[in-house]
Amino acid sequence: MSRKNIKLGIIDYAASNLRSVEKAFTHLGADVIVSSKSEELDKVDALIFPGQGSNDSAMQALDKASLVQPIVDFVKNDRPFLGICMGLQLLMQSSEEGIEPCFGLFDGSVKKFSGKMKVPHMGWNQVLPTRKHQVFNNLPIEPYFYFVHSYYADPLDKNLVLATTDYGNKFASAISYGNLVAVQFHPEKSGSIGLEFYRNFLQFVKVNV
Repeated sequence: MSRKNIKLGIIDYAASNLRSVEKAFTHLGADVIVSSKSEELDKVDALIFPGQGSNDSAMQALDKASLVQPIVDFVKNDRPFLGICMGLQLLMQSSEEGIEPCFGLFDGSVKKFSGKMKVPHMGWNQVLPTRKHQVFNNLPIEPYFYFVHSYYADPLDKNLVLATTDYGNKFASAISYGNLVAVQFHPEKSGSIGLEFYRNFLQFVKVNV
């Protein structure tokens, strides 16, 4: 790339942690816009989908902003994409959390934790990569990240799974496909490890745009 800085677009759908994600990437030298306008988000090098919330409220907000199809097209065109928390779950077809259909980019559903484990799953937990990927470069072999969620994505194609975490049962805490990476944990809440993860994603984008 001839440009020094990567331009990132963060999808604004009134989720609670957009600004902390923006702050982290700005700290790392990226040019960041936070927007709900598809014409602005289409001009970025990579799209970031962060957030906490519920399935139905998120999908309704995205639909109201006419962002559903532009996000689907961005991913289908194999442009660099990072999903965080809801940004992973909404890639599936459906969710036990509500009635609104998800993006349906991958076969699978979002399930609620069952059993005796406390819900939500909140706090630090170990992430076990199942294969190599640039986003895990220079991190501990089995790093700890911060989680806040009651539901988890369960893709049918287990080849999508990039990392797993154990919380009562083993679930996919990261997936990847082409230029897409999506994680259940919150790098922006995970201190220096999370910042390194974001730095690795920026390097991944530089190689793939």
